[in-house]
Amino acid sequence: MSERFRRTPHLVCYWRGSHLVLDNYLGDSRVAATPLACEILHAFDRWRPASILARLFPTARPESLAAAVVDLIRCGLLQRSAGDRDRQADARAATWDAWSPAASFFHFSTKNGHEPIEPDVSEQILRRRARSGRVPNPVKRYPRATHIQLPRPEALGELPRVVLERRTWRKLSPDGSIGLDQASTLLGLSFGVQLWLDMPGIGRVALKTSPSGGARHPIEAYVAALNVRGLQRGIYHYDAAGHRLELIRAGVTREEIVDSLNAQWWFGNAAAVVLMTGVFARTQWKYPAPRAYRVVLVDAGHIAQTFCLVATWQGLAPFCTMALSESKIERALRIDGITESVLYAAGVGIRPADVDWPSWEDRPYGRLLPNLSMRPTRKDTTVRRSAAAPASSASRPRRRGR
Repeated sequence: MSERFRRTPHLVCYWRGSHLVLDNYLGDSRVAATPLACEILHAFDRWRPASILARLFPTARPESLAAAVVDLIRCGLLQRSAGDRDRQADARAATWDAWSPAASFFHFSTKNGHEPIEPDVSEQILRRRARSGRVPNPVKRYPRATHIQLPRPEALGELPRVVLERRTWRKLSPDGSIGLDQASTLLGLSFGVQLWLDMPGIGRVALKTSPSGGARHPIEAYVAALNVRGLQRGIYHYDAAGHRLELIRAGVTREEIVDSLNAQWWFGNAAAVVLMTGVFARTQWKYPAPRAYRVVLVDAGHIAQTFCLVATWQGLAPFCTMALSESKIERALRIDGITESVLYAAGVGIRPADVDWPSWEDRPYGRLLPNLSMRPTRKDTTVRRSAAAPASSASRPRRRGR
């Protein structure tokens, strides 16, 4: 039986200037197309032998056709007849068919998409951009509309304290470790199944502390344990139903984590990093339209905020980032990157002794500006703190007029 060929099904075409670009987003290759290349790809809408081209293009020279086929294969636009391994890869890719091309094109074409930039260089770029064009306003207002001034938000109690103190930490104690009990609380309250709901004819549905579209909960958690007391360094999968860690690989280095987080060296002192993946079949099963891909991304955001709030409540220093080297992480996690792919990362460390983010009411004007429309009234001059809450500057009297 002669070898057969088929155009890749993961192909998007678009104009860029005067060029028609053929983009194999799953194979991460894109080329400017010629009319002959488009006609050849049109001919291979199903598995066919290369000899079909002689009949379809009788006036073309055979060597030109052969060279075109070789080029299309090299560029990833034309596939050879599949072996067993290729058929398995095709089967995994086919799980995205219902979400293609809109969601699949976005997902795969934006993986590994940004080059690491040093913070000082990044700031220089932003300053140049600010000089060349107006910076978008961070808030929106309707100045001619009728305004109703709202009462000050209730800021007393443990929940407001935690919400107001949550922030992304980019400086962590270099020798800080967290306890296994702290890691357990972080994972259990952020990712753990809290209850099961029995849906007749459908099965069990997991309920967690964060919302999820259709209660599908596609997000899985993998823990890179760097400095967790009582836990061997390594990469673990968190079993959300059994509340336990499953060792995927022993040993993980800070250099590996920094490399995986797109060279963000300031996260190298993290005690633990949670790598969140999406198991897309869970959401695809209920929502076959490509719009549901948005739901998966939002689900990851819900959980990241829960994670950061729980860490803040524990007095730790949380962070989250989407600056990822996805392919490197997926190899480390031993997942295929298609049916399950990394989406987000959240981590935690210890607040450094020489740095203390001031509480909202203690922020110095000029660096971190207060929301002047929400300044406290004179009768509310202190903030109460629960005896169980971590010590912070929130218990100090507010100073006015600085």
